[in-house]
Amino acid sequence: MMSEKRFAFDEVNQELLAFLDDSPSSFHAVANMVQMLEDAGLTRLKEGQPWSLEPGKGYYVTRNDSALIAFKIPRKDFTGFQIMASHSDSPVFKVKASPEMEVDKHYVRLNVERYGGMLCAPWMDRPLSVAGRIVVQTGSGVCTKLVKIDRDLLVIPNLAIHMNREVNDGYKYNAQKDMLPLFACCGGGAKEPDRDVSCGKGADKAVSGGRDGAGKPEEPSKGALWRLIAREAGVDPKDILDMDLLLYNRMKGTVLGLNGEFIASARLDDLQCAFASLKGFLAAVPAESVPVHCVLDNEEVGSTTRQGAASTFLKDVLMRISSAMGRSQEEYLMALASSFMVSADNAHSVHPNQPDKADPTNRPYMNGGIVIKYSANQKYTTDAISGAIFRTICRRAGVPYQIFTNRSDMLGGSTLGNISGTQVAVSTVDIGLPQLAMHSPYETAGAKDTAYLAEAAKVLFATAVRGNGDGSYELVWPEGQDSHNGLWQTL
Repeated sequence: MMSEKRFAFDEVNQELLAFLDDSPSSFHAVANMVQMLEDAGLTRLKEGQPWSLEPGKGYYVTRNDSALIAFKIPRKDFTGFQIMASHSDSPVFKVKASPEMEVDKHYVRLNVERYGGMLCAPWMDRPLSVAGRIVVQTGSGVCTKLVKIDRDLLVIPNLAIHMNREVNDGYKYNAQKDMLPLFACCGGGAKEPDRDVSCGKGADKAVSGGRDGAGKPEEPSKGALWRLIAREAGVDPKDILDMDLLLYNRMKGTVLGLNGEFIASARLDDLQCAFASLKGFLAAVPAESVPVHCVLDNEEVGSTTRQGAASTFLKDVLMRISSAMGRSQEEYLMALASSFMVSADNAHSVHPNQPDKADPTNRPYMNGGIVIKYSANQKYTTDAISGAIFRTICRRAGVPYQIFTNRSDMLGGSTLGNISGTQVAVSTVDIGLPQLAMHSPYETAGAKDTAYLAEAAKVLFATAVRGNGDGSYELVWPEGQDSHNGLWQTL
């Protein structure tokens, strides 16, 4: 393996933690990636407009402001697509409509519901706030605005042990009773903001809407939260038509451990992979195949949305790339046969307090490198071919890799790969970065692994995988780049 001095672990971690701190929702994460792509000179496309693509240029498109696909066109006669897919969402609490709930005429709680399968206990007794997007009425329709209340606003208080002395022997949390955040004392409120319905830079183009069936403006509830959000967004409360608001953990990400071996932050699953994928994508210089940085939404709730892995988003983009390059349907299918996807979603590290929960022989550890995930029931898509291809990419990148399988008596979750395969059927490997406390509002991972994945992504996006028939693939590296370890180039 090459020297680790080339990986710039500290720099990558500081960039990652800043990205995570600034991405309290999937909407913010995509907006931040959009800014990175625009800073790199990529051109924005709209799904509802014609696409004119040119070799040598890069482009990106978003859907629902929470999913994003970026790609570069190396040449008109490209071989196929090299895809890394991750997801933008994390388990969280979503604020319900009319959320304010009075208790004993003294407290105000917010009515929230669980999004995805989270660990409930870590959400308690820590400062929380609210972020997401609002939809605002304009003169011609509606537009969206991002909102982030950047201060400690909420807390979900535990019940004192004196009132539940058996809590440490096991407790089943009731989402409607136990997990509602304290917001205010009765009588709390927010100042009315100055009126401003402009959507600002990056907002979606307005579309028709914002009136009820009788043609009169709809009047939303004007509770304290509604007014607070309006003030933060700089709009009139009555111009807000709807909201997608989520709770977020206010604790910032950090580096920890005796020698800085670990990082800890909210939303490592799966923004750590999304960030590493984007870093590799921006650094790669493709020669023969189209690199595709794909970030989908709603993985934590099954992916069955128009912006999820089960949607046509990825397929639509790949087909439009092919069409813009003048290719036929048959040529598009030929390109899929020479394509490869990496489904990147974080993996479980062996737990220091519960080492027996891991498989007896396949035991990934933080800082041990990228985890290749296998499942006999195909919850993970990795097979011998896709696993071999990705191992070759890791070896060429000079990064370590390790293997994950569930214990045979424990069921695991699924991820993007097997779901997206129902729309875009390409050889796919499931991988992730090892972490602890997955689905907690504050997770722990290795300080080296983000840089490892960024380097592997860079090699992936610069490589072409030529399909020569089932079970036979040729890996074509960019000219002038020799394999680090004298690897075979044909599998």
